[in-house]
Amino acid sequence: MSETSKKVKTQIEAQSKKDNASQWRLMWNSFRQHRLAMFGGIIILLFYTIALFAEFIAPFDPHASTSKNVYHPPQLIKFIDYDDNGSWSYRPHVQLMKLDRDTITLEGKFSPVQGRKVYLKLFTKGDPYKMWGKFNLSRHLIAPVNPDERFYLFGADRLGRDMLSRTIMGTRISMSIGLVGVALSLFIGIILGGISGYYRGVTDTIIQRIIEIMIALPTIPLWLALSAAMPQDWSTTTRYFAITIILSLVGWTELARVVRGRFLTLKSEDFVIAAKLDGGSQWRIIFRHILPSMTSHIIAAVTLAIPAMILAETALSFLGLGLQPPAVSWGVLLLEVQNIRSIAAGPWLFLPGAMVLIAVLSLNFLGDGLRDAADPYARKDH
Repeated sequence: MSETSKKVKTQIEAQSKKDNASQWRLMWNSFRQHRLAMFGGIIILLFYTIALFAEFIAPFDPHASTSKNVYHPPQLIKFIDYDDNGSWSYRPHVQLMKLDRDTITLEGKFSPVQGRKVYLKLFTKGDPYKMWGKFNLSRHLIAPVNPDERFYLFGADRLGRDMLSRTIMGTRISMSIGLVGVALSLFIGIILGGISGYYRGVTDTIIQRIIEIMIALPTIPLWLALSAAMPQDWSTTTRYFAITIILSLVGWTELARVVRGRFLTLKSEDFVIAAKLDGGSQWRIIFRHILPSMTSHIIAAVTLAIPAMILAETALSFLGLGLQPPAVSWGVLLLEVQNIRSIAAGPWLFLPGAMVLIAVLSLNFLGDGLRDAADPYARKDH
């Protein structure tokens, strides 16, 4: 068989596999060709893993403060340890640092203590914690061999609290509030968008006018007004759910428009018309035929909506109208950098902002890849 014939045969077999593949298989084949989307998906999976096991991954209690380590600078882990004889061994550690004050200006400055190191160990015991608020544990992913010692990979804040532990704990609230908020928005969007696109007429007109009014309202003043209306004596949990509901009430409009557009398109498809002629009820047609056909588009829309929720929570908490201490979220942590003194003393306090940037970019890359993969037949073969 000639080389040309082999190529033609290979192309025919590839096209046959594509024609016979399921929708999810086609989506996956298309999605994995999008390198940025794959990278974003890995980063988001990592963030949610950290959020799920935050207490175990955080080396210290995020609320524990140490006055002698106020604005402690970030430290770098070293894996090779040299002894006095020059021989080396694999022992992860950081250089111990102490605070010295200028006798004239009283300015504090951390300097390394020669010969003193804080040795680290994986899966060792440290500060006790409650895993998911239920199980009393004390073993951490990484912690000092000596429980009385401290290390600061992300530095410390104005109260001497470990910023790495606080950033890890903040991941849980900031990333979960996006999921919960989008889940509520999706529920409202599918119900109202589906009714609007399927029934049309007066119902569609009323729902679309409501959506247009909601979109016309300036978002930030609306958030501020709704957040300011919350009682200040609410608990952290109550305030968390209130913020989630506020974001959902504002964020459902775009999802509703996406759902309405897909309903309008699918309503005239042959399989929907066949289901109607076969005597299927309206609810069966909607939930058995139309909604499963637009699952991929809903997933893409949801992935692109989560970053907006995360940014909204961060903005509200940064302005002091969202979650409040002792709650820990990325927005609450960024409250520390609202004054010049904090920025000058600890520029590493901006690190939670970097986490927001990474999460939002990764979610946008992931959403972009899912949006392209949602219509795999429209993509060219590579």
